Amino acid sequence: MTKEIIHTDDAPPSLAGYSQAVKSGDFIFVSGQGPFDPANGNIVGESIQEQTRQCLRNVEAILHAGGSSLEQVVSATFILGEESDFVGMNEEWGRWFPKDPPARQGAKLPIRPKGMKISIAVIAEA
Repeated sequence: MTKEIIHTDDAPPSLAGYSQAVKSGDFIFVSGQGPFDPANGNIVGESIQEQTRQCLRNVEAILHAGGSSLEQVVSATFILGEESDFVGMNEEWGRWFPKDPPARQGAKLPIRPKGMKISIAVIAEA
């Protein structure tokens, strides 16, 4: 099975050691995306809703670059800085996945980059 590295300037660049996404077989595996502005690298928003929205914008841009879309997401992982942000994250999540949402799991951020509240990774059909 071959793998293809997916990259777009419409999402923040990956840090050393990982790709924005990898397409392998019939799937695209998108690395965890933080709420960063692709143009300047700054965190977008202070609320969990704003940061969730930016993470999903970044995920969407990467999926688009790989020929996929949010509608084709089959699994997602979100990582929160604070458990108390779950309700706000879930509220914004529902706006992006109003029908037939993907399977999902959550965890707590093991590190706390200044101001970052959430990271989201997905697996989508290619």
